[in-house]
Amino acid sequence: MPDNKPQQLDWINNLRIIAMYMVVVVHTSSPLIMQYGKIADSYWFWGDFYNAISRFGVPVFVMITGALLLNRDQEPIPFLKKRLGRIIVPFLFWSLIYVAFGWYNEDFTFTADTWANVKIVLHQLKYGSSYHLWYVYMLIGLYFLIPVLGKFVRNASESELLYFLLVWFGVMLIGQPYLKRFDPQVDLHYFAGYAGYLVLGYYLAYKDFQARFNRNWFGILFLVTLAVIVAGTYYTSIYYKGLSTMMYEPVSPTIVLLSGSAFMVGKLTNISWSPRAKQARDLVGAYTFGIYLSHALILRLIDDELSINYTLFHPSVGVPLTALICFILSLLLVYLLSKLPLGKWIST
Repeated sequence: MPDNKPQQLDWINNLRIIAMYMVVVVHTSSPLIMQYGKIADSYWFWGDFYNAISRFGVPVFVMITGALLLNRDQEPIPFLKKRLGRIIVPFLFWSLIYVAFGWYNEDFTFTADTWANVKIVLHQLKYGSSYHLWYVYMLIGLYFLIPVLGKFVRNASESELLYFLLVWFGVMLIGQPYLKRFDPQVDLHYFAGYAGYLVLGYYLAYKDFQARFNRNWFGILFLVTLAVIVAGTYYTSIYYKGLSTMMYEPVSPTIVLLSGSAFMVGKLTNISWSPRAKQARDLVGAYTFGIYLSHALILRLIDDELSINYTLFHPSVGVPLTALICFILSLLLVYLLSKLPLGKWIST
């Protein structure tokens, strides 16, 4: 494996911002995709397309984490203290914000019984006070694994890394509904889950591929996989006579191929930034976690209060434009919060 360090390369920052925007696109287009059978196929198609093309967002975030952290020799306790300390405070802050918003929106009610109210809040914190916060729970779990997994990947040969990835992909493949009958009694699910994305990110970041596997090759793989996801979702929905999200599942063969190819296109793309543009990009990149935590609230508010959503224009324009507005407003919010006393603890 090469000795270059991904954390010193611009492409990591580029990918981080693109992945964050794609997460917003997913959540902007999801209400449209849920309208299957209720709106014209020509409109629903754009929800299908934007949902498919943006599904690499969270997997690429995990791959970036693997690229940046698995290469380091880190003792578990200092590592967890440092990493969890960075995410727990903003996570708890925003979780309570979403609890308050849920109460304001009358999703649940508080009573005069203090302990009952505490149990409501604790329940919200246990299961997630907003739909998008599942990512943080998943990330915390991965952090507990990283110190051990890192020792494996740093000492593993390339063939051993490929073995891990191939078994992970195979387990994922036979776990799909259309291949479920081939799922053996032998329990191979120790290889399942997002941990594979950590190893995949590490492997792709440090692997020097042959010249023929250039950006164009990975770009074609991305487009072909995208077409399979879009068409597959459409035809499986027809088959099941209702929306099928099988092709969208984040830990599935199609999304692995989509995410891996997007990661490599980002790695192999050189962008010439002016000093000012690079400074702006790095500023945005520093606030991606805050944007992630806050964007669901912003998306809801601009929909409820300003009627800004995918219906703003034709969905082909309305989805990416709404996502861009949400992205910018979320960035502005967390940037302003960072200027408050102790604001850095809840914004980055």
